Amino acid sequence: MKIGVISDTHGYLDPRVFDVFGGMNVIIHAGDICGPSILWELETIAPVYAVLGNCDHALYGPTVGAVATPMIGGKRFRIVHKPKDIGTIDPTVDIVICGHTHQPLFETRGTHLFINPGSASSPRNEHDPTVALLEIKDDSSLEVRIITL
Repeated sequence: MKIGVISDTHGYLDPRVFDVFGGMNVIIHAGDICGPSILWELETIAPVYAVLGNCDHALYGPTVGAVATPMIGGKRFRIVHKPKDIGTIDPTVDIVICGHTHQPLFETRGTHLFINPGSASSPRNEHDPTVALLEIKDDSSLEVRIITL
């Protein structure tokens, strides 16, 4: 299962995302979408799970809220925009995804994998625009790569 992870597009979808996310089974957008057309464009690549960011409003319909907890590829996800909104993590959650900081990060904390793909449109602190690729392998192991656009 291949998952593209993106955040903080702020109304601009870099055309390089289409090449990087080609072949993904699912895309996760961790908020600050800033325009329904971003989700429509991503959905031309693969199904999208998205959450609202602090710059978003309820423009995206009832399926896009502040938190999402989908089961994807046999793994339970908790998706929020701001790291401070992660809250207490249910032990059934395997992977936590957030955005907001505009800085890429992935690390293991206890039994949970945390991923922040950085910003695909307006990075901070001398970072380039980034997204993340997550692969859930057949043996349930995980591989994460931060990709510079």
